[in-house]
Amino acid sequence: MNKRQAGVLLHPSSLPNADGKPGQLNEQAWLFLDWMARAGLTIWQMLPLTQPHEDLSPYQAVSAFALNPALLPDNWLIQFEQFGERSFADYLTHPPHWLEDYVLFMVIRDHQNKTSWRDWPHELKMHEKEALQRFAVRHQHELLVFKRQQFVLFKIWQQFKMDANQKGIQLFGDMPIFVAFDSADVWANPDQFKLDEEHNPTVVTGVPPDYFSEIGQRWGNPHYNWDVMQLDGFNWWHKRIAQALTEFDLLRIDHFRGLEAAWEIKVTEETAINGQWVKAPGLALLNSLKSEFPNLPIIAEDLGSITSEVVALKERYGLPGMSVLQFGFNGLPDNPHSLYEQVENSVTYTGTHDNDTTLGWFQSLDEGTKNWILEQLQFMAAEQIQQAHLPGGMPWLLIAAAFNTVAQRVIVPMQDFLMLDSGSRMNVPGTAEGNWRWQFDWSSESAVLADNLRVLLQQTDRL
Repeated sequence: MNKRQAGVLLHPSSLPNADGKPGQLNEQAWLFLDWMARAGLTIWQMLPLTQPHEDLSPYQAVSAFALNPALLPDNWLIQFEQFGERSFADYLTHPPHWLEDYVLFMVIRDHQNKTSWRDWPHELKMHEKEALQRFAVRHQHELLVFKRQQFVLFKIWQQFKMDANQKGIQLFGDMPIFVAFDSADVWANPDQFKLDEEHNPTVVTGVPPDYFSEIGQRWGNPHYNWDVMQLDGFNWWHKRIAQALTEFDLLRIDHFRGLEAAWEIKVTEETAINGQWVKAPGLALLNSLKSEFPNLPIIAEDLGSITSEVVALKERYGLPGMSVLQFGFNGLPDNPHSLYEQVENSVTYTGTHDNDTTLGWFQSLDEGTKNWILEQLQFMAAEQIQQAHLPGGMPWLLIAAAFNTVAQRVIVPMQDFLMLDSGSRMNVPGTAEGNWRWQFDWSSESAVLADNLRVLLQQTDRL
């Protein structure tokens, strides 16, 4: 039987930082590793580390491969000098396959006032080789800056991952299944996506109308041209997974159901109502990936409306799914998120980055529901919380209950460990303003919290 683990969900941008800046891969990241080790937490889950667009959503990035330069420490140029020109020259001699297209994309984008590449001059939009060569000659210095940033991020991250692993901490990454249209990936690889002759999308992604939305969700990402991808053995996907597995020990594929079938909407449709489910070659893709990565450490994000075909695809490869305890109290039978329906091969969450904090969620409920939930949780976890000298009530009752489930892995957002309310929510789906900005501060109680949390993990056999 595999070791039971507990971890924390915290994006690096949420680390403390001076002057109101987003968190960086500086000494605060290493301090957080120390705090985790003291607490006995062995998984650090993050959101995608790629560079977002101006709305800051890490799920719509300018590159599926390049790390976000905003994560660079303020002294990154000093670190570049410490790594040395020879090391940088070696990096450029054997660069990542995506580097040249990424730096060209970013510099052109800067010169085009950050407009989408569909609005660039035609020869640049169409990725014409001679035009790109002329541009590169004129803007060598700017291109070099972006290359230096990616080099330093690569070096810092490799050191960070090594230090985390030496402390017994696994890094858990997150991969959006689709990529943004306005990205270096689509611009440089138009044949891999469903685009017309002018490289504009013919169809876009989303989900159909459901309980949450009468018009569904029109995400707008381009769909993969799976027929083309299959011809070269899913080479783009192999490269994507290969890089991710150098950065992380575990990898969540967001919207995993899209590997079995995805909701396809004509680009002319303004909503997701008039779409259709289109099959994807998930079986062939996962077979191909397993041949190169036999121990494929993927977690399938299988939240929402999941079909038997999606379940079969997940279970064929023994992939853990997800459950969210905040969804588990609707009183309906066979609710997979219920405390009593948890399974061992899964990752159980109190909530995710898309949920309210556990305290905020609980405070929003009516009194009858609150009392019903408390009755269940106090029976299961109140004594353990008291013995660990942790505060009674929410959110610790739900945290302790999660740790007591049979799930091999339990992940808790940092906001829940800190007992924060809705004001510290990371994201509100369907809204564009004010998301992805939350940061925490160290308090004088941080060490005590770690020690008490360690006691709770011992009690629930997760150390």
